[in-house]
Amino acid sequence: MDDAIKKARGIIENYDGPKLRIMEVCGTHTHEIFRLGIRNILPDNIELISGPGCPVCVTPVGYIDEAVMLALEKGCTVCTFGDLIRVPGTKMSLAGARAEGADVKIVYAPQDAVTVAKENPDKQVVFLAVGFETTTPSACLAVKKAREQGLDNFSILTANKTMPNAYQALKGSADAFLYPGHVNAITGEADCRKLKDEGVSGVIAGFTAKELLTALAVIIEKSKTGEPFFVNCYPRVVRPEGNSAGRAIIEEVMEPCDSEWRGLGVIPDSGLKLREDYREFDARLKYNLPEIHGKPNPACRCGEVLQGKCRPVDCSLFGKVCTPQHPVGACMVSNEGSCSAYFSYGIG
Repeated sequence: MDDAIKKARGIIENYDGPKLRIMEVCGTHTHEIFRLGIRNILPDNIELISGPGCPVCVTPVGYIDEAVMLALEKGCTVCTFGDLIRVPGTKMSLAGARAEGADVKIVYAPQDAVTVAKENPDKQVVFLAVGFETTTPSACLAVKKAREQGLDNFSILTANKTMPNAYQALKGSADAFLYPGHVNAITGEADCRKLKDEGVSGVIAGFTAKELLTALAVIIEKSKTGEPFFVNCYPRVVRPEGNSAGRAIIEEVMEPCDSEWRGLGVIPDSGLKLREDYREFDARLKYNLPEIHGKPNPACRCGEVLQGKCRPVDCSLFGKVCTPQHPVGACMVSNEGSCSAYFSYGIG
């Protein structure tokens, strides 16, 4: 066994301090911790709770309703990543809309949707822009590419979100955060250091067994001091300044706005919308969409799961009515969702 892994594992397994609640903000962290069997070595006084780090999961029901309206009522070709297509809306999912004849295409990058628009000038193409700081630059580049090619049949429906104010909304929900390495690869360390100064503790973590075990061990050791802390445990990818080019393209094309998060409500300045200079690519404005407030299934507890208030298995629908084949909530749909992770690894 690698010496670093052995040391980190020893710190984790031998922890005998007070109850320590650690929130995995990132859905990929949740799945990797399950896959690597890390939960199996945690003592009873360490609890891992899932947070809102799955972009599909935090996208509100109303956004799905907007997308369905664009596809069915406005006659648009809707391009989306695959894990969004089965997320339930108030009445139906995009998969349901497609079954009713809507043109819904799965793409692997925003630029693919630009290509669809270029190759089909007689169709109005809308890309569903969902994601955090990691994927937002590619949506911005797609908008710029559409402008360069003179495409007036391309637009995006934004649900892009940023993490800093979400952490503010989650203050007190955990003793420390496992910050998402891929988000911080863009944003750098500044936001985490600011949170530390405000009394919020956390570490940036990578995704290998060694990186995750090290991050958990650092949280345990630092927590013993009783002082707020921040450590970048993923320095091979996350630099203090982050990715300036990625932030620059976001700054050029988009600007902050209030945004609704499933389970967390509306968080001020936690979303992104197109700037005035790029508004011709804003699907809401282009198609004059009404303000839609979606209605989630009242029995679904995805909102509480995303806040760390309950575990997926605490939901009465989990594994019974709600499964990956027949999801009731977004957390069971996405391959980054915590309900999906619990189901896939037989936790119940």
